[in-house]
Amino acid sequence: MTFPLPSVPRPATAKPAPHSFLMEQGRWKLEGHWLLNREEILVPIHGRLIVAWNAETWFNLVGKICLPASSETPVPFQEATLQYRGHFDPGHLGGSEHYSFMLQHSYLGKVEGEGRVLPNSIMQRFWILGDRENRTGVDHFCRIDSDHYHWSSSLLNSHTLVSTMEAQLERQR
Repeated sequence: MTFPLPSVPRPATAKPAPHSFLMEQGRWKLEGHWLLNREEILVPIHGRLIVAWNAETWFNLVGKICLPASSETPVPFQEATLQYRGHFDPGHLGGSEHYSFMLQHSYLGKVEGEGRVLPNSIMQRFWILGDRENRTGVDHFCRIDSDHYHWSSSLLNSHTLVSTMEAQLERQR
């Protein structure tokens, strides 16, 4: 014997708003914490990111992440600078958008990676070029609203999580 299921209307799913971080030019303030190595304590960080578009599919992102100068929390550097150059694959525009990037990072060196723009987040993976430890990593930018994102970043050495960072991004108008 079968019982008919009641017909329940499905709620209309609203299409998420387009991303403002990375997908639009803008200035972003960053505040959070960075665990530089597994054995260390969380270090408070702050900084700025600037996203600029040069053409329809090319973007630049430059930024600075500052660490406190404190004898209580010795850090290997006082600031990290980031210089991204990225390109969106025109064949993917409109669906799950795919991009590749090169990054010059003052702490990690030359980095290469790729990312995907999903409805509510941006995910990217990266690998450090010429790194003897073969370190790789993952970044996740989760949209809170059009002016706020949560950034989580992890650096791995093989299967070991060696560094993590999380920060709130706030668009500056």
